[in-house]
Amino acid sequence: MLGELVIRQLGVIEEATFTPGPGLTVVTGETGAGKTMLILGLGMVLGVRADSSVVRNRIGIAQAIARFSDLPGDVAEAIDDVGGYLDHGELIVQRQVSSTGRSRSWVGGSSVNQGIAQDIGADLVTIHGQSEQIRLSTPERQREVLDRAAGPAMATALENYRAKYDQHKRLSGELEELTQSARERAREVDMLSFGLAEITKVDPQDGEDDALIAESRRLQDADELRDLAYTTMVALSGEEVSDSGGVLHGLTTSIKALEKVAGLDPKAQELVSSAQEVSALASDLTSQVSAYLGGLDADPVRLEWIGHRLAEIKSLTRKYGADATAVRAWAQDAENQLSQLGDSDDKITELTEEITGLELELNALADQMSQMRRDTSRKFSDQIGEELAALAMPHAKVEFRLSTLGELGPTGRDGVTLLFTANPGSDPAPLSKVASGGELSRVRLAIEVVLADSSLKQTFVFDEVDAGIGGAVGLQVGQRLAKLAAAGQVIVVTHLAQVAAFAHTHVVVEKTDNGDVTSSGLFLVEGDQRLSELARMMGGLDESSHSLAHASDLVNQAQMMMASI
Repeated sequence: MLGELVIRQLGVIEEATFTPGPGLTVVTGETGAGKTMLILGLGMVLGVRADSSVVRNRIGIAQAIARFSDLPGDVAEAIDDVGGYLDHGELIVQRQVSSTGRSRSWVGGSSVNQGIAQDIGADLVTIHGQSEQIRLSTPERQREVLDRAAGPAMATALENYRAKYDQHKRLSGELEELTQSARERAREVDMLSFGLAEITKVDPQDGEDDALIAESRRLQDADELRDLAYTTMVALSGEEVSDSGGVLHGLTTSIKALEKVAGLDPKAQELVSSAQEVSALASDLTSQVSAYLGGLDADPVRLEWIGHRLAEIKSLTRKYGADATAVRAWAQDAENQLSQLGDSDDKITELTEEITGLELELNALADQMSQMRRDTSRKFSDQIGEELAALAMPHAKVEFRLSTLGELGPTGRDGVTLLFTANPGSDPAPLSKVASGGELSRVRLAIEVVLADSSLKQTFVFDEVDAGIGGAVGLQVGQRLAKLAAAGQVIVVTHLAQVAAFAHTHVVVEKTDNGDVTSSGLFLVEGDQRLSELARMMGGLDESSHSLAHASDLVNQAQMMMASI
């Protein structure tokens, strides 16, 4: 419920505080006094688009600050999501628009963008103005109204349907993307498979090419290596050498001499041990050189095979990697990619099956919602007709006509058209084509009265709902507004005394002019002041006892009509 609205530098209003009460609050005043600014200020805090033209004298910043209490549960969650807080149980929503056109919004002290402000504002207040009349003329808005009338069961079904519809849309997009790329995947599969086949046929091993190159060089240089190894062998063993002998012979002679030295001087025993170690190492080296020499046989067949094998590996390294190890790494990556591409094909099958299942569920839910709409439409139409009859339209009829769309949409398969006729004998036609402004106002009010839910404690704002009507019809409109106010809070901007007479709270917008600046302010009127305002609205004079008596009679009549609600 709206507890307070503060407006600063907005149009003709320099600063004003609007404090609507519970039940029905009416706002009246002379034409041009600034009543529209009140609705505009409330719209500002609710995220409605506003530009620099609303700033008073196009200088500075226009501000609108609103306090709300008794918040719906969804609003409390949304406030928490944006990091806002409540001030002693009240929500403060603020909006400012600068003369440069810059706009900022705060919800519960947290800065938010206009979209979030609109989403939260939609749960706080429902504003019915000329734009809402236009919206009521659209099929989408008419479907929304019918779905509201269908109650919680429809809301649950629609929420479930939309969740599955969004999932279906997302999965269909994935499937389309995968299907469109199937040709590219097929080409990639062929390329990877061909490469793997080539590599598998050759089957290179890690480091194989380096090892074969080393072996090839060794076989090519076998004669030279054999000569050098033989020379080393002779130098160690002393074979075919002059009388001086080889290294082993010299070490043997040295050991014998050192043993004699150690016999004379025990300290020389370490020299004997060292000489023996050197002799053992030399002997091992001789054996190793001999074995190496024995393995240096020329093998032209092996050399030819190595050349062929290296040619095979080189045919792979030209395309798949710098060496055999890199080629094997490419093959491993290719296997992984082929596995993933195979998974894509499996994913297509999986998505297709999941989408088919979702379509069955969506069709079942759409059928269920269609049936609920058909069941609701007649009863809802009759209820609106009863309200229109009470609004001095005894022959008016409304009808929600359902048509089947070509395919499932975000709200099912139903197209909804609200048909209307105000005269007996006339066939119902689309509301937007046959209803006048006054008729639209009364249809809109009748719908809200029927849909009103006292448990929700909603706030409704009606901007000139009495457009195009007057007299006794105005009394009926006022009674309906009072009935709607019993289920929540209703704020009405009106020119009709017949409507204003039903108010629980009456606020007057008054314009003042000091010769230099024109300003407007808000004033609560009660008692004689209220009677004077009602008399003015009826075209009488404030000072006339006759017009005041007429106003008093009107208030008494309104009270009697409210008592019958």
